[in-house]
Amino acid sequence: MSISTENIEKTLYDYQQQDLQTIFEHLDNDSDNSNLLYQLPTGGGKTVVFSEITRRFIEHRRKKVVVLTHRIELSQQTSKMLRGFGVKNKIINSDVKELPSTDSHMCYVAMVETLNNRLQEGTISLNDIGLVIIDEAHYNSFRKLFKYFDSSIILGVTATPLSSNIKLPMKDHYKKLIVGQSIESLIKKKYLARANMYNYDVSLKSLKLGISGDYTVKSSDELYGNYNMLSKLLGAYEEIGKGTKTLIFNNGINTSRYVYETFKKAGYPIRHLDNKNTSSERKEILEWFSNTPDAILTSVSILTTGFDEPTVETIILNRATRSLTLYFQMIGRGSRILPDKDEFTVVDLGNNIARFGMWDAPIDWQEIFHFPDFYLENIKNDEDIEREFVYEMPPELREKFSNSKEIDFDVKAVYKEIFAQGKRSKIVLERSIEQHAKICVENSEDVFEARILAKQLKDEIEYRVRQYSYCIMNNTKNYKEWLEEDYERKLRLKISQMFAAKM
Repeated sequence: MSISTENIEKTLYDYQQQDLQTIFEHLDNDSDNSNLLYQLPTGGGKTVVFSEITRRFIEHRRKKVVVLTHRIELSQQTSKMLRGFGVKNKIINSDVKELPSTDSHMCYVAMVETLNNRLQEGTISLNDIGLVIIDEAHYNSFRKLFKYFDSSIILGVTATPLSSNIKLPMKDHYKKLIVGQSIESLIKKKYLARANMYNYDVSLKSLKLGISGDYTVKSSDELYGNYNMLSKLLGAYEEIGKGTKTLIFNNGINTSRYVYETFKKAGYPIRHLDNKNTSSERKEILEWFSNTPDAILTSVSILTTGFDEPTVETIILNRATRSLTLYFQMIGRGSRILPDKDEFTVVDLGNNIARFGMWDAPIDWQEIFHFPDFYLENIKNDEDIEREFVYEMPPELREKFSNSKEIDFDVKAVYKEIFAQGKRSKIVLERSIEQHAKICVENSEDVFEARILAKQLKDEIEYRVRQYSYCIMNNTKNYKEWLEEDYERKLRLKISQMFAAKM
């Protein structure tokens, strides 16, 4: 039932040993069986830690342990890890219809819904349970089982101690939070890979929030499934992640399928995966992904937990989220370290970095755990993020304007100047158009070449128009779209006039 401590020591890192000691000190000192919550980043080895907790608990207290998971893949992985630690265990899944009281197992790994159904039916009776370990404890599906284990110690384990339901804060069910090593610390100690993070400016005004507090699939599909966003995604991949093993996270199945078609048409090796794939299809796709060096896998949420592919080099967030947990889960899929991999790339197309901060930045989990409402109320909204965004022309595009001395144009500064002079605000856009036309003409042989250059300024035009609309406090979607179309039309005309003047 247990293996020697000497063998165990070799499989645990120093920080895991420290956390184990802290957890057992709390378990030993708390006489009232109070619930504990343990936080450790994705990739830090939570399953390793609670497998050793299980082994020691059974060995020293001679009481049974139940490990709860919310997905079949996690059940299987957890069961395998426990066996690796010498803990004989039984999985309670849909195939297990009943469990005799004479069952000799000291450890059970159970799917939440299945166990709940069997306990309600009375076909399973779990006695003498000393410890219940809840993996991915931020999910709320586990709460329905607490009543069956009111005399057991409950240990929740999560990378993000923030409830997935705003109305059910974790502090209501867990007395104490034990915080493990930070992402920054694990990177420094060479346990996690370092993330090189890139973000592209995306206007999220069209996205709508659902009752869950996150963006709806319908509004996400409309934004990320359109031609402009698909082109931006493909361009971002070609600029930053080309030739690397890449995971693309989307918010809707339709978007993921559009992504698949876009990349396939461009000649890249890509597959699509969602929860409608059968288990055999999923297995085949993941094996292909694992064995193909430059493979691209586009998916919908399904790979945020219970998926481990250390060879992933690039993560693309082709979606926006207001879930801190999902943000860490998605990026964490690329953080596994290998002998020839100590860094990975994150490409953000949803303003997520601006909203939550850098992946490895310090974060006060105790404050988030104790005051979740305050944290959630202060998450940056999309308009504030867009106001703060500063457009930077990509180096390869800037190179095309090498003949020009002044490439940048400060809309806000020019607006202040015009406003102070009492002149009409449209002069700001007129000056911007003139400056854009000037650099296009300076770097082209003829009017046709200049117009082609002007088309490549689309992102900067969108940014300048947005800055202008903030200045005049008219930020409606229709008005900005009309301004952009008008800007592009006037820019083409101005380029023609400048070439005519040269002639």
